[in-house]
Amino acid sequence: MTSGQATPEGSAQPPALTIDALGKKCPIPIIMLAAQINDVPRNAIVAVLADDPAAFSDIPAWCRLKSHHHVGSYELPQRGWAIHVRRNY
Repeated sequence: MTSGQATPEGSAQPPALTIDALGKKCPIPIIMLAAQINDVPRNAIVAVLADDPAAFSDIPAWCRLKSHHHVGSYELPQRGWAIHVRRNY
């Protein structure tokens, strides 16, 4: 799913996949990420669009737990963030 601006200006690598979890409460954004991260190649970026404040801290924590890399969280112009995750395995 793609929606909104998921790539910050000057980003080195655009997302291979954008997951639109705007309007969804945690843990739904993490569940969506976990279900779809294997749909992209290793080292690709997945952008999760989320506006639930819990996702802002929970997705980076999930990355540490699952050994993926939290690339960064970028504010979206309308609301929320594009949280970029690099698939490590």
